Amino acid sequence: MALSFAVVASSSSIMCKATNANNHSHLQDLSYIKRAALISDKSAGFTSPHPNFGCVIVTPSAEVVGEAYLYAQGTKPAEVLAVEAAGERCRGATAYVNMEPGDCHGDHTAVSALVQAGITRAVIGMRHPLQHLRGNAIRAFRSQGLQVDVLGEDMQSKLVEEARKACLLVNLPFVYRAASRVPFSVLKYAMTLDGKIAASSGHAAWISSKLSRNRVFELRGRSDAIIVGGNTVRRDNPRLTARHGGGHMPIRIVLSQSLDLPEEANLWDLSDVSTVVVTQRGARRSFQRYLASKGVEVVELDILNPRDVMGYFHDRGYLSILWECGGTLAASAISSGVIHKVFAFVAPKIIGGKNAPSPVGELGMVEMSQALDLIDVCFEQIGPDMLISGFLQPIPDLTPTIPSEDETFAIDPTVAPFETSIIFFYKTWDLYGAFSNFSPHPIQMPDEDGNYVTWFSVEHYYQANKFIGVSNPLAQDCIDKIKSAKSPEEAARMGRLTQRRHPHLVRSDWESVKIDVMYRALKCKFSIYPHLNSMLLLTAGSVLVEASPHDLFWGGGRDGEGLNYLGRLLMKLRSEFLGESSAASENTCIAL
Repeated sequence: MALSFAVVASSSSIMCKATNANNHSHLQDLSYIKRAALISDKSAGFTSPHPNFGCVIVTPSAEVVGEAYLYAQGTKPAEVLAVEAAGERCRGATAYVNMEPGDCHGDHTAVSALVQAGITRAVIGMRHPLQHLRGNAIRAFRSQGLQVDVLGEDMQSKLVEEARKACLLVNLPFVYRAASRVPFSVLKYAMTLDGKIAASSGHAAWISSKLSRNRVFELRGRSDAIIVGGNTVRRDNPRLTARHGGGHMPIRIVLSQSLDLPEEANLWDLSDVSTVVVTQRGARRSFQRYLASKGVEVVELDILNPRDVMGYFHDRGYLSILWECGGTLAASAISSGVIHKVFAFVAPKIIGGKNAPSPVGELGMVEMSQALDLIDVCFEQIGPDMLISGFLQPIPDLTPTIPSEDETFAIDPTVAPFETSIIFFYKTWDLYGAFSNFSPHPIQMPDEDGNYVTWFSVEHYYQANKFIGVSNPLAQDCIDKIKSAKSPEEAARMGRLTQRRHPHLVRSDWESVKIDVMYRALKCKFSIYPHLNSMLLLTAGSVLVEASPHDLFWGGGRDGEGLNYLGRLLMKLRSEFLGESSAASENTCIAL
């Protein structure tokens, strides 16, 4: 089932629970929920693989006393930041959130912050898309006596649907990924008025205006990755950078079945951002080794088709993919059903040419009745160009159509709600997200002088240790920057880029000590947070696997070929904690 949205006049009346006397307060509710959605979008691109969260706190006298958004994965929840901004004025106030809070770090921080601050009502734009988190926060709020209103459920009207749509749109990548098990994919292209993306010679610079190209950079900055095909690499030699002077940089992905790619290409320059080449298993092994020597990651799939490629990057935790490929690959992606939205920049130019390429290749359609219609089409003039955008697939309806795990277990107790033999975790919104070294749990670790220093996360500490002890001012500068990084992802990017660009700054014993560095940081984390310790101990008897398909050292790999050192360290810690608990029990018995 899909949600359909119609354009509604501003004079539409509130229906269902609202009366005319309450219209004003309901309109205020919708205004604040739209505000929460708007501010949540400020971090688009940074929060992946988490949703974009915004929170607005409003007093009974309609004064906004606190608002905030989730900056990035591994940082404080928006609700916590909003409460900190509002302080004592939270008492008796209403909290507006664009999406139901979804604590994946085992401590229910977002919910607790609002409850303990004295919030008496919560208005929620939409339930959490992930089944294991859906409804948890709403139930927790109501159990604490808060009034909870959910758009589309407790509040219904045409205007409510508009506000709910705003909440959906700001998290479309997360919604589509949760519903379809593939990343949200956007096909972008620029063409002339007569439908050409290049001249017959292949020359394509520049079809669209500079203003349009700046908009493309914005689209890139909101994406986890950019995909091109081999033809684009050979013809255009693109860089595929966001060019916004820092912050989030999307990964560059090249799809090439034969690996007929040039030895020299801008995409092999990894000084700013990584490149992944996806190919068919066994293709040009010598060229694979050449790319690997440059630091380019090569991924082999049994069959190279867009659906399998998107399945692979879904497993890597990607939310949003921008396709900037040529017509042949675009047609294949559309036929495979993985393209969800289209951005077409149309320039007021005519170039002609019988053999000039078009943005979409052969789809096998012979009648106009077979044409694919875009949904929810928007038109926007950008300089001299026209941007036409719309959806190829409807926005998914996240209303559950099958029983939840709890409901299934209640019907048939023989169905275990969770697999207990192997527990997978990753830096995404899964049941065991707190096990990740990217989780937002500060730790205190001794420095070289024995003084305890606070690090925002295990990842901050791990990345900084690559450069500790190196007698070079640049190494210390890098440590300081990593320590002050606002999120684990930014700390990881700084550490990896410095290691790649300036290998001489990396301590000489790093390869031999990095496992111990990670172990000490993890032990600190699981020692100082009781709820994390309990969560770890409750996994006794299960194998822990860090489910990163691309990290073959810390992760388990795609097919179990990874070394899974992160999972190993956690299981080692678990054994140590269980041993200590057992010894403590024995001592207690002896004392008695």
